[in-house]
Amino acid sequence: MPQEQEQRHVCYDSDLNIEAYNLSGIVQKFPNHFHEYYVIGFIEGGRRHLWCRDQEYDLSRGDLILFNPRDTHRCAPISGEILDYRAVNIPQDAMDRAVRDIAGSQYTARFTQPVVFQSEITQSLAALYNSIVDQAPRLEKEEAFYLLLEQILTEYSRPCGEAEKDAPDGKISMICDYLETHYDENVALSDLAEMAELSRSWLLHLFTRQTGVSPYRYLQSLRVQKAKELLEQGVAPVDAAAAAGFSDQSHFSRFFKDFIGLTPKQYQRIFTASGQLSDEPVPIRHTGGAL
Repeated sequence: MPQEQEQRHVCYDSDLNIEAYNLSGIVQKFPNHFHEYYVIGFIEGGRRHLWCRDQEYDLSRGDLILFNPRDTHRCAPISGEILDYRAVNIPQDAMDRAVRDIAGSQYTARFTQPVVFQSEITQSLAALYNSIVDQAPRLEKEEAFYLLLEQILTEYSRPCGEAEKDAPDGKISMICDYLETHYDENVALSDLAEMAELSRSWLLHLFTRQTGVSPYRYLQSLRVQKAKELLEQGVAPVDAAAAAGFSDQSHFSRFFKDFIGLTPKQYQRIFTASGQLSDEPVPIRHTGGAL
């Protein structure tokens, strides 16, 4: 049986300041990683096995997915089934504004669970996704956005406390802070261990247990996020790779596609009106005003 052609659609909406994301015909595994933004997604077709927050889930059509910023997760197809997945990616500042409008007070929202099986909220998410890709009037998009978030914030969110039970301890937090400011350097595990006054093996164990990813995977996630920001600003992929700390272009492209589902050129086309940066015929649309 011929495999369904891969489709990777991404639209950036400058009215809402969010991305609408669709992956279909995909059998790709996604390695353990995290994002700096909220993800609200749903499975339209195919089954996936998801690992998130030390739990495992078998996902199927109609399941809702909720990731907080820095939630580590990975997934793989079940029985080789082809994925059809749709989502919106919401930056922290956009979520904060919506929380203030909906709740009448300011707090940092945290989703209480990564999966809601067979959720009717997927209908509201599909309405928001469609309004973005169809370039609906701004009022229609804003209504769909706020109706979706009000449902989720009411049922599956709580304020993020200063002392989360799963927050890293002082030494691991120090290492995280260091990596966030030295992401473009050639960091050695021995240097991190000396900084934390731990053995290399014990640091690796504690860091992975407390953050959900290894120090190297944490560093690569930070680098991909930095590269995304540079690509959005029009920086050439080769320069973005070097500035983000990747050793070479092929290394950068592989990690970027593993984490994001798109090549760097494909991602940059979302923010480039001409759409001439990529040689690959990937259907990526622009919406929401001047980019």
